[in-house]
Amino acid sequence: MLRGGFSLNPKVNLNYATYFSTLSTANKFESDRLAGGRVGFFFPGPRVEVGASWQKQLQEERTNAFGFHFAWQPTRTPVNLRSEYARSHNGSGYWVEGAYRLSQVPLWQNAMRRTEFVVRMQQFYSGEADDDELSEYGLPLGNVRQPDFGLNFYLHDGLKASASYGRWLGSSNWNIWTIGVAYRFALPLARVGAQ
Repeated sequence: MLRGGFSLNPKVNLNYATYFSTLSTANKFESDRLAGGRVGFFFPGPRVEVGASWQKQLQEERTNAFGFHFAWQPTRTPVNLRSEYARSHNGSGYWVEGAYRLSQVPLWQNAMRRTEFVVRMQQFYSGEADDDELSEYGLPLGNVRQPDFGLNFYLHDGLKASASYGRWLGSSNWNIWTIGVAYRFALPLARVGAQ
């Protein structure tokens, strides 16, 4: 994968990613031959990002997939709104998510500043693929809706703990409980404009 970003002008930043995946049949590390990319435009004034992605399967049916994404972080409220839509021959789906950082709650202000409440709705519509192919990719065998809500707690920059509850609504229904810890790190390739 190659990814990066740069400023087009003071009002627009461009970010991009391109990737290639080789065929692997190793147990637990299976992958198809794929190539794809993503481009996004971030507008710092209104704090809005819009973008698109594309993926080409380089074997078997040689199918295409595409998607669109949107994100907005208003400057006056600690809200983060994000959404994405994707379509391929296996099906199509979307998710919409809103997160509210509890920094404006006066009770336990230090702890609340690090806590975020998240609500998410996602929906999948099955496409042309047969049941075996859907199972191979871990996709549902029919149309499914899933509402979720949860909490994120930011221990420090790059490290967060999360817990959520969701409800799978399809041909069969069940509860989904999730807990996790995520750590994000970045390694700069070069210093630009350093003094």
